[in-house]
Amino acid sequence: MDLEPSPLALPFPDMPAIGGVTLRVARARYKDWDRCDLTFVELAEGTSVAGVFTQSACASSEVELGREQVRSGSARALIVNAGNSNAFTGYRGREAVEAIMAQVSAALDCASEQVFVSSTGVIGVPLPKDKARAGVEAALVAEPCGWEDAADAIGTTDTFAKGAHASAMIGETRVELCGIIKGSGMIAPDMATMLGYIFTDADVAPGFLQELLGKANKATFSCITVDGDTSTSDTVLVFATGKAGNARIEDWDSPGADAFAAALTDVCRQLAQLVVRDGEGASKFITVRVSGAESDESARRVALSIANSPLVKTAIAGEDANWGRVVMAVGKAGEPADRDRLSIAFGGVWAARDGLPVEDYDEAPVAEHLEGDEIDLAVELGMGEGRATVWTCDLTHGYISINADYRS
Repeated sequence: MDLEPSPLALPFPDMPAIGGVTLRVARARYKDWDRCDLTFVELAEGTSVAGVFTQSACASSEVELGREQVRSGSARALIVNAGNSNAFTGYRGREAVEAIMAQVSAALDCASEQVFVSSTGVIGVPLPKDKARAGVEAALVAEPCGWEDAADAIGTTDTFAKGAHASAMIGETRVELCGIIKGSGMIAPDMATMLGYIFTDADVAPGFLQELLGKANKATFSCITVDGDTSTSDTVLVFATGKAGNARIEDWDSPGADAFAAALTDVCRQLAQLVVRDGEGASKFITVRVSGAESDESARRVALSIANSPLVKTAIAGEDANWGRVVMAVGKAGEPADRDRLSIAFGGVWAARDGLPVEDYDEAPVAEHLEGDEIDLAVELGMGEGRATVWTCDLTHGYISINADYRS
């Protein structure tokens, strides 16, 4: 599939090298395409790891193994295969992953459990062991590459490379965080998005790193949706090499813990929003803000109901300020709501207040707002103090075209 870049694409940022992280890419040729589709990341000894994974009941072997491996808190390598998700492939899929882990661990002289593997692409086709073996062999001897090359190599239907960077001060030491991600469709994460990887030179204890990622994920990756579908392969991993030389961050009482947590959340938010900006067929980036809910979690569920509604998404694609569809989406969310307290705004202009259309409502500024590619939709429930923000995109014919031809 030859896809045009998303109109919402952002340029790839300048990102520094991370001490203890070496990136390489190679051609495994999992599909009939002329591009690198295998990424190999070598990590320094002593690297901490944390991860969140899909809650899908049909998760891939890569996810099942990753859940087990992350408990050790230690990593030496990452392999990412693009073009074949290796999901729903039974024992053959697991054997393929274990073969990759054994091959890389032998090359690095480390435990196989320290080698993390992710795969993305078509479901139901076992990962070809011969292609994987050859791809890993090529990657092991390839010249190191940059962040953008690695971000390109992990993509499937992505139309642009996605990366994010942040930094933090831990005492007198500056630490860097760099992340890459792939994702465009099958996005309604139940933990994270498709495949995302964040690398930092900070020294962070694995248990606390896991706590920080879980908290960041809840406010970022778990607040995006493109089409309401959760992948079998969703994975986000954070690797901390410790090469910056900061005093180790063990818990919230450690110096710099708050600063590092904020930087990690920042990178996660940037990456999550980039996935939405590359939503299949997307022409508008939509921010849905819900306030006045009984709880933050209730607000999030209402926001996702709005963001996942095909009627809301197609109305915005057509630049139609049809706030009645938002009323519908709030009502079906299954969360506490009161018709007579509900208020709805587009671009800061209230179309409805307290269950009624605004008497002097002027649709002209709303129509102008909807002509843009950055849409803000606000809902006030009037039920409590809960609030949440969710990011999504519109639904166009492009989504159908991409997915109708996905396996070609």
